[in-house]
Amino acid sequence: MHSQSDAAKKTPQIEAQKSGKQLVSISEAAKINNVTRQAIYVAIKQKKLKAFKDATRWTIDLSDLEEYRKQKYSRTKSIFNGELLFDNKKGFYSVNQVAKMLGVPAQKIYYATRIGLMKASRKGAAWVIHIEDIKGYQENYLTKKVQTSQAS
Repeated sequence: MHSQSDAAKKTPQIEAQKSGKQLVSISEAAKINNVTRQAIYVAIKQKKLKAFKDATRWTIDLSDLEEYRKQKYSRTKSIFNGELLFDNKKGFYSVNQVAKMLGVPAQKIYYATRIGLMKASRKGAAWVIHIEDIKGYQENYLTKKVQTSQAS
């Protein structure tokens, strides 16, 4: 015999199944979003992500997870002094973007900026690198390395 409270606890899940919604667990949501389970719990607690709890576990509708992903903070959308930090159209890139462009680890880019091989500007909490500085580094340091290793 089920009490009314048991039925009430299962309602969101049952309703979702009836309406054809796809539900995922906290672990599945974390995997899909490439974050930790803790990050999903925090998003739920901050009411940034809708979730339903039945008797023992949280479930999240995939459409709500997709909406959360669209609204989630993204460093590429960060603004400093009213301007986009990493405005690729104006030639400004993050350390990670530069590393991807050049096919090297981000640590190599940080090191190059620290020892002065590549110029980077500090904007708030981020380092920003201009495309001209990226090209200069690529021509002066990365291509030389390839040429000397081919000569060997």
